[in-house]
Amino acid sequence: MIKTTGVLHFTIPVSDTVKSLNFYKEVLGFELIQHVPQIDMVFMKCGDDFVNLTKSKTPINPNNGNDFLVHHAFKIEVDKYDEVKQSIIDRGIEIIHEEHRYEGIFHGKQFYFHDLDRNVIEINALEKVTDGFSEDQINNKNYKVFPNLKS
Repeated sequence: MIKTTGVLHFTIPVSDTVKSLNFYKEVLGFELIQHVPQIDMVFMKCGDDFVNLTKSKTPINPNNGNDFLVHHAFKIEVDKYDEVKQSIIDRGIEIIHEEHRYEGIFHGKQFYFHDLDRNVIEINALEKVTDGFSEDQINNKNYKVFPNLKS
C-alpha cells in the first residue's frame, strides 16, 4: 500500500483558462503561480494549497441543475463569512445553497455557487472538524443529510 502524506494539488476543469484564471483570482483571491498556454493549464495557490485550472476536452457537467454534492470547498475566517457572502452577491453570482451545519464532519456556515463552467464552489467558515454523522443517522435511510437536496 502507498502511504500518501497529503494532497499536493487538485485540478478543476474549465472551458477557458484565461477567463477562469481571472475568476479564481478576482472572486476567490487565488494567487497565480504560472499560466502555461502550450498545455492550457494554470497553476494557482490558495493559502498553502495548490489548485490547477485545466482546459477540459470534454463537456463540464459535474452536477444536475443546482445540485452541489460534487464541489470544491475553500475555507475562510469565521468572522469574514457575511462579508465574503455579500461580495459574491454583489458580483451577481447566485448562491445555490446555504446552511449553518452542526452535524457531519465539517461544522460551520457554508454557501455554494457556480464558477464560470458550473463547477460548484463551497465557501466554508469552518468552526470545527468532528468525527462525522452518528451510526444511527448513517443507518437510518429516512434521515436527510441535506433535507432540501433534490434526489
